[in-house]
Amino acid sequence: MELTENMKAQVLTAALPYIQKYTGKIVVVKYGGNAMVNPELKKAVMSDIILLSLVGIKAVLIHGGGPEISLMLGKLGIETRFVDGLRYTDERTAEVVQMVLAGKTNKDLVSLIGVLGGKALGLCGLDGAMIKARKLSGKTDLGFVGDIVSIDTAPILNTLDSGYIPVIATVGVDENGQTYNINADTAAAAIAAALKAENMIMLTDIRGLMRDINDENSLIPTVRLSEVEGLINEGIISGGMIPKVKSCESAVRHGVKKAFMIDGRIPHSILIEMFSDEGIGTMFTE
Repeated sequence: MELTENMKAQVLTAALPYIQKYTGKIVVVKYGGNAMVNPELKKAVMSDIILLSLVGIKAVLIHGGGPEISLMLGKLGIETRFVDGLRYTDERTAEVVQMVLAGKTNKDLVSLIGVLGGKALGLCGLDGAMIKARKLSGKTDLGFVGDIVSIDTAPILNTLDSGYIPVIATVGVDENGQTYNINADTAAAAIAAALKAENMIMLTDIRGLMRDINDENSLIPTVRLSEVEGLINEGIISGGMIPKVKSCESAVRHGVKKAFMIDGRIPHSILIEMFSDEGIGTMFTE
């Protein structure tokens, strides 16, 4: 359906209070999933980020790049192995992760934002030791998979203050210069908390948190932190959804006002979530 001029005006008028609410505030977007591999969705996400920036919202884009890493490892004849949803990262894999995330994926996104009329600077956790990390400890040795020790927000804030959109690849570094592969959901939560962001938005390949994954009408629109453990015990939050929900929980617990899990397969889902009453995903709040 084509919008009439009056309908267009109504849409813009309805968005105004939300634009006023978020102007000058920091919003962190974690970008991954199908929206990252589908060219049209990728363009829609970058357009949303540019629009946020143009109306005075300080958008910070955090990205992963799992499919591209797996593709490059395959080309180089390096085995891809996952343990509990995390990529086992030996020394050769760590080099490829750095090369793909901080190099190709990051710069492709920066370039696309430029082509669409925005201004972006690519960063990674190695820049200014922005993401300090240590080896992730646990029952299973995952190689050079990192646990975040601290976030230095100065490179991000300097980029925002210069009028650019920070596009951040999630690799970290320890005091000896060793590079670590950092889970992008975990990094987004830590960065959002360190920036005291207003919101964190996580793009996923499902509508949000569902009571029944097979029922499109079972979306849970709001989850309070006190409800998370109960939902895990009920099995509603399970498998690969647990680390995503835990990242949203961590962000809110550490000062981010709200965290949203939304369907990145829907074009312009970021704008729909931020600039409308209804929203389209699951909101995590205290």
